Amino acid sequence: MNQATRHYTVLDHTADLGIKVWGSGLGDLFKNAGLALMDLIVEGKTDDSGTTKEISVLGHDLSDLMVRWLGEILYLFEGEGLVVTDIHIEDIRPSKLDARVRVTPFDPNSHEILSEIKAVTYHQSYVKDLGGQWETRIIFDL
Repeated sequence: MNQATRHYTVLDHTADLGIKVWGSGLGDLFKNAGLALMDLIVEGKTDDSGTTKEISVLGHDLSDLMVRWLGEILYLFEGEGLVVTDIHIEDIRPSKLDARVRVTPFDPNSHEILSEIKAVTYHQSYVKDLGGQWETRIIFDL
């Protein structure tokens, strides 16, 4: 992702890695968080020839939904060897998210793994409406 389009910052956290992400709306926040996670995991060339996957996630509240959403993005990479290159949030409510993600297979000749993230944690996680802008903080277990 281009440095100029980043909507997140990396947080210093002992033995883990954290991010704080912003979005102009709730859907934008979840999209930016998913793309930020991929930025942390892998870099490299991607093309538009990928495929689309549908993802539905349920959560107890927005913070739980965010952790579960990012867990799905992480699973696509770790479990299926897929790099998420684009995200379209179809519908989002406090306890449910439906999205379409564009994915391309991980290729060691084109991609470089930057961080090996084991899990998305609930530690210090939140999702907040700051009055016109949304913010989330997520800590990852390395």
